[in-house]
Amino acid sequence: MKIHEYQAKQIMKSYNIAVPNGGVADTAAEACRVAAAIGGNRFVVKAQVHAGGRGKGGGIKTGSTAAECEKIAQAMLGSQLVTPQTGAEGKRINKILVEEGVDIAREIYLGITVDRAQECPVIIASSEGGMEIEELAKKSPEKIIKERIDYRVGLRTFQLTKIAFALGLDAALRKQATALIAALYKLFVEKDCSLAEINPLVITKDGKLLALDAKLNFDDNALYRHKDLVELRDVLEEEPLEVEATKHNLNYIKLDGNVGCMVNGAGLAMATMDVIKLAGGEPANFLDVGGGASSEMVKEGMKILISDPHVKAVFINIFGGILRCDTLAKGLIEALSEVEVKLPLVIRMEGTNVEQGRKLLNESGMKLIVAATMKEAAEKVIATIKH
Repeated sequence: MKIHEYQAKQIMKSYNIAVPNGGVADTAAEACRVAAAIGGNRFVVKAQVHAGGRGKGGGIKTGSTAAECEKIAQAMLGSQLVTPQTGAEGKRINKILVEEGVDIAREIYLGITVDRAQECPVIIASSEGGMEIEELAKKSPEKIIKERIDYRVGLRTFQLTKIAFALGLDAALRKQATALIAALYKLFVEKDCSLAEINPLVITKDGKLLALDAKLNFDDNALYRHKDLVELRDVLEEEPLEVEATKHNLNYIKLDGNVGCMVNGAGLAMATMDVIKLAGGEPANFLDVGGGASSEMVKEGMKILISDPHVKAVFINIFGGILRCDTLAKGLIEALSEVEVKLPLVIRMEGTNVEQGRKLLNESGMKLIVAATMKEAAEKVIATIKH
């Protein structure tokens, strides 16, 4: 789950990580009031959307008066912000963050994520802040510092010192940096983050470290432990079909293709998308209904699939392990009897009682294309689209 920058900064502030003075607004008048309360003659107005590259898209502007901030906010709010991460359709700006201007001496990158290959948290830092870490990795990989943490013993003092020295900080800043990194790691662990990023972490001209930007992503599987974080979710920033899927405990991610996929199991879902591409098609989604899918879940999943106007055919690929194939076939027939599907529908199933399941499908009287293998099913579903 993602949250907005202003929300991430509020959480970081609670962990004693310094952030600029500012406030959030959803109207131009409120933006003016926030700027007036901050005071001074330098302000930054930042669009609050779940996407990076806001500066490139015109989502970060500066102003010198509260009235100017109001004018900027008036132009931003309600508009579509297009960045390299939003796609051509962009994202609607519903909130903005107004902050004090900061005198910057230097910018640093600092992030913590999960190293899945090593199965541990990893701190990533660089003396080159302000640019996307992916771009930095391409252009100057030698400038990226990585420090992996044994989760059994936690972050050690020598690791903090090592990072601070590698960033080329002087003694006074090293002390600040080690405290800040330790605080960010504490936040990362306690809040079950999948990403905690400050880019840039700036050194101000008066020698302070300040989180000029902030990004926190959370592990969805751990949200049951964090009811307070769930309340921060902004469904307006999410794909509507994905929001609908979560209501029915379905794992759904919308993609750009035209073959709707319904699968039980994440690994099988990945393999299904691969075989669709090998057959010359493009998957329209990732949809895992789980090993114990009920007919109700299948029905709701089908509704979501056919709600996507880009979907031209549906591929159902099921392995009957926990759930027997005949039981699944009955549930699928029941679901399809309640949901009108006008698109070509190809079904491949394998596992316990597979022959009984295929027989039920073949004798259902429904317009279903039953395939014996994944390859055959993928080829048939692509053929239905081409014809």
